[in-house]
Formats: sequence, C-alpha cells, structure tokens
Amino acid sequence: MSARAAVFDVDGTLADTNHLHTVCWWEALRQAGHRVPMVSVLGAIGLGSSDLLDHLLGKDRDPGEDAALSAAHKTLYATWFERLVPVDGAAELLRRLHSDGWSVVLATSANGSELDALRAAIGADDAIAATASADDVEEGKPAAEPVLHALELVGAEAGGSVFVGDSVWDMRAARRAGVVPVGVLSGGVSRAELAKAGAAEIYADTAELLGALDRSAFRRA
Repeated sequence: MSARAAVFDVDGTLADTNHLHTVCWWEALRQAGHRVPMVSVLGAIGLGSSDLLDHLLGKDRDPGEDAALSAAHKTLYATWFERLVPVDGAAELLRRLHSDGWSVVLATSANGSELDALRAAIGADDAIAATASADDVEEGKPAAEPVLHALELVGAEAGGSVFVGDSVWDMRAARRAGVVPVGVLSGGVSRAELAKAGAAEIYADTAELLGALDRSAFRRA
C-alpha cells in the first residue's frame, strides 16, 4: 500500500491568522498609496505574494513595487509572531492522523521565522513529516504544484491522499492535483465559496473535523 498523505494548508486552517494577514497586507498597501477594501484583501489570502498583488492590483501594476510591499507586510506581520494561536483542535488532529498512519505534510507559503512561529503556535511538530514551501515550486496555489510537491516529499500518491484548507485557492489546487479537497471555515471563506471551488466536505474547523474523522474523507480516501 502506497503512503497516504494528509496535506494541510497552515494560515487559516491550522493557525488563526488570516485576519492578521489581511490587516497587515491592507496596511502595507495603504502605506504605498493603494486603497484596497479589506474584504478584497481577505479574499486573496492564501495566494503567494506575487499572485496576491496580481489579484488585488491587477497584472498591469508596477511590479517594481512588489518587493517593498511584500517586505512591509512581513515586517508588520512579524510583530504578531509571539501572539499567534492555533485553530481549535489543530494539534490534536495532526497527532491523530499521524498515529493512524498518515504522513502529515504542511503546504504553505510561509518560510523562515514566520514558519517557525506558526509551527510553534500549532505545537505538533512531532506529528509533521515534512513541510512544502512555496519557495520550492514555480507556481503557488491555485496551481497543483504545491500539493504535488507535498506528496513527493513523503512518497505519497494523489489517489488516497487528502488536502485540508480554508481558501478557494486550496480547493482548486487540491482538485488539480487529484487529491480529495476538504474545506474548513476557520479562515473566513464561506461554505458556498468553498463548495463552488470543489470542496468534497466542509467543516467549521479542525476540531469539528477531528470529531467527525471516522466518517470523513480520511476514512474513505
């Protein structure tokens, strides 16, 4: 039997951070003279920096601003590192899947000190087999590449693997990669949006998924 991967997005799925990212991106954009509605910023969370700026400012924007905007966002967000908190049930779910024989992989655009802060907040390093960073792929979500890279890290097949995320970008990436997409509402995206993007199942958060694990996609994959 080939390895089964339980691939998880991090921001909004395992860590309660989406609204922090929203505020920090909104402020970084405001400082640079861009007025973008906060609800639009929230809808773009989950994309990598370049794709997020494409989505919010258009592809005809001045790309020379990108590095400064991304740096401003990172600086603002770093002030929250010591106060990051997990979503309810996140660590318990990862440990349960690990004990059940799943290879748990994180698929995230975070890296460096930001990733360290997120993993410390989640508190389940003992259950995590690998981390797939956006730095390791040419295209971020909603492309399939980040999910396929996560599978490669643990030698897992797409068939029989599951991807858990909170954004429409996560659901689309999972579908394109051929894994089962499971959505959670903890990132602020609506049930209808996740379903339209391809979610096979939707839960309030990781705590609800843990409580329903025995009748979830993890038992049917």
